[in-house]
Amino acid sequence: MKRRVLLAAGLAFPLLALSQTYYPKVIRGRRLQFPHDHGAHPEYRQEWWYVTGWLKDDRGEESGFQITFFRTRLDIETANPSSFTPRQVMLAHAAFAEPRHGRLRHDERAARTALGLAGSSEGSTSVWVDDWVLELEQDVYRSRIRAKNFSFELAFEAKGTPLLQGEDGFSRKGLKPDEASYYYSRPQLSVRGSVNGAPVRGTAWLDHEWSSQYMATNAAGWDWCGINLADGGSLMAFRMRGADGRTVFAPPGVSFEVLRTWKSPRTGAAYPVEVIVKAGQGAWHLQPLMDDQELDARASTGTIYWEGAVRALRDGREVGRGYLELTGYWRPMRL
Repeated sequence: MKRRVLLAAGLAFPLLALSQTYYPKVIRGRRLQFPHDHGAHPEYRQEWWYVTGWLKDDRGEESGFQITFFRTRLDIETANPSSFTPRQVMLAHAAFAEPRHGRLRHDERAARTALGLAGSSEGSTSVWVDDWVLELEQDVYRSRIRAKNFSFELAFEAKGTPLLQGEDGFSRKGLKPDEASYYYSRPQLSVRGSVNGAPVRGTAWLDHEWSSQYMATNAAGWDWCGINLADGGSLMAFRMRGADGRTVFAPPGVSFEVLRTWKSPRTGAAYPVEVIVKAGQGAWHLQPLMDDQELDARASTGTIYWEGAVRALRDGREVGRGYLELTGYWRPMRL
């Protein structure tokens, strides 16, 4: 996900030859290596580290949160050695879903990687935009976010090996060979920390994906869910949708059945906030923590989408909690 960035030649440096960027392909059979693949892969076009979860404070009040860092490699290469010359752009989103507030609170950041204002490290997770940070120390991810009207100071403890999505981490997003990503998850993260200075605890989910061509050319957006199940298991499901709303690609056995939509009073976009997700032999009824979890990210990624905390039900009983992401309902996504 990215916006195109127009770069002007600096007056203090000569304009050097520009060339079109080459992006490596995502190839079936590449074995992910840890801890190295927790870090950045700057040669690929795009990459993101995505943390979502549910929190509970000392009063027993529940809320949802989202923290995402995006890295995108610029389309044009330059040999200019100046430290003012950016070769990557970092974007970040943070959101807080608090039912008593009535709607999603969110903030965003965007910065070029020049002069250390933003960046991503290879070899282990360490990403930052200004004073927003997500970093991995041993098996604990730590994040510090100072947003406009909320703040996070959270630690996420990971247990066990990463969950490789798709075919051992090769995740197809379309029918063409290039329409794929490298993708792993770390579900069932134990969360401790504070929101606005008040102590919280909870459970979270982390996704890390990188690719050079994520979406099929006929796709307008996607529906995705990551659910931590109460029995210790996890559910991840997605589908890529065309402009007509029909599924253009989904993993075998995965489907989304819309039960109810919510129409944004700000954008007019209608989102399927209550769905039945089928994966394999199972089916889960997802219900939102609250309807208004629309995120306006036009200042960074150039789009508006719905991303919200949901409960997972089976036979009317809650069996899990997680997040549902709905993109391409405001306008078709352009990565």
